[in-house]
Amino acid sequence: MKPHPFFSDRRVVVLLASFCCLLWGSAYPAIKSGYLLFGIAAGDIPAQMLFAGHRFLFAGLLLLALALFTRRSVFILNRRRLFSTSLLGLTQTSLQYVFFYVGLAHTTGVKSSIMNATGTFFSVLMAHCVYRNDRLNFSKASGCLIGFVGVMVVNFSPDLLNFDFTLFGEGFVVIAAFILSAATIYGKKLSQTMDSVVLTGYQLGIGGLILLVAGYAAGGRLSGFTPESTALLAYMAVLSSAAFALWTVLLKYNRVGLVAVFNFLIPVSGAILSAIFLGESIFEWKNVVALALVCGGIWQVTSFRGQFQRTAV
Repeated sequence: MKPHPFFSDRRVVVLLASFCCLLWGSAYPAIKSGYLLFGIAAGDIPAQMLFAGHRFLFAGLLLLALALFTRRSVFILNRRRLFSTSLLGLTQTSLQYVFFYVGLAHTTGVKSSIMNATGTFFSVLMAHCVYRNDRLNFSKASGCLIGFVGVMVVNFSPDLLNFDFTLFGEGFVVIAAFILSAATIYGKKLSQTMDSVVLTGYQLGIGGLILLVAGYAAGGRLSGFTPESTALLAYMAVLSSAAFALWTVLLKYNRVGLVAVFNFLIPVSGAILSAIFLGESIFEWKNVVALALVCGGIWQVTSFRGQFQRTAV
């Protein structure tokens, strides 16, 4: 795919990718707050699936409505495309967010947001294996290493004597990050033959529908709809549709390794917003060090000269 004169521009990539990560960072306190407003317990996985399912089904429908309004070709799913978009929705939305929502229920928003940065390492490494023009170099490798150290630091206790890492908490967040990274590679391939907004709308809608069916089949119930909780759910649907649509467009016209590195901004915004809205501590020394290392990783990976060259991807 040839570079786009607008979406391949360095300033546009930085601005839009940062905006997406800010939206995704706000999802951490939003989900935790949603659990409280809807009365969802940490161990109630079916209800968590329903919560996520409503969010993504509405987000997908919103994007498809936008596509219709802007006169894009929406009804284009033949058998092959239906299978491809369903597979993307199953992985990038359904499966990924099952692990993400369960993991977030068993750890803090600050810690989850920092652990989510592992997705950047997975994306850069997989892009190296898949794309010839997206190979690892010293800046990428060293930047990922710096960021990885930051992720490790946040799991130690303040006295450095204990490593606080659980499978259903931090482990599930890491698994979700890996699934998202793999699905991102697949989504980039699909975006070369489909409109990005339409593709995102279908994958979010299908993924959300799968979550709803699975949640209800498992006996889940979602109650507690009030003006406050409904407004929160609506915000989460809007942030998902906007962030995923913009991200898909950026991936379509730019290298995966270049765009994926901005995921490092998610823990920064997620940690800050979790501290503000959830009252969680962000000023423990390990959190400060971890965020500093993550930011250092961003700078190191993006400092490589030629990252924004307008070459075909």
